[in-house]
Order: sequence, then C-alpha cells, then structure tokens
Amino acid sequence: MPTWEDVVEIAKRFPEVEESTSYGRPAMRVRGTSFVRLRTDPDALVVRVLDLGDREALLQGDPDVFFTTPHYDGYAYVLVRLERIPRGELEELVEDAWRIRAPKRLVAAYDASR
Repeated sequence: MPTWEDVVEIAKRFPEVEESTSYGRPAMRVRGTSFVRLRTDPDALVVRVLDLGDREALLQGDPDVFFTTPHYDGYAYVLVRLERIPRGELEELVEDAWRIRAPKRLVAAYDASR
C-alpha cells in the first residue's frame, strides 16, 4: 500500500520539486505550483489531471481507487485512495501531474536529459 512517503519519493524524481503544504496539509510543488497534496475528511491524495475528460475517465474506470467530492466539481482534480492504488499507477499519476503543472521548458529539458 503506497503512503505519502512514496508520493514524495516519486515526485522528487522530477526537477524543481519541493515539499510544501497546501491548506495545512502536505503537498508537492513545482516552481511554487502544487500538483499533488494530501487531504482529510475524507483521507485521500488530491491529484491534478489533464482535464475534466481525463478526470471522468479515471472516476468511471476504477471507482474503487478514484473518487471526488462536490468541492472538486468542475475542476481537473481527482481524489485517490492511496490504500487501493497500485504503485505503478501512482507513479504515472504523479508524473502526469508534474508534467501538467511544470513549465513547458522544464518538462522539455527533463525529457531531453533522459
């Protein structure tokens, strides 16, 4: 079962990522912009996704892992039950969230260095 520490380890693979807080909860940021964070009530990982279509695909594709609350209606965020997501899928989500929020030049430089 992945934990917040796993999220941090995954996120720190990418350039210019730093640990921070958002709404008083642990968060990961790239150049000051949050891309994943923990929340309570309910406990979940909040992850930025590409768009509302991507969000809906995740919600419908695996409702045991992905969910939302009315607070996120109309926003490209999905809530993730960490205790139910496979590590590989978590790695993809975190990388995608970083790519969405990181400046394009930073993403391009990262891709070129690989």
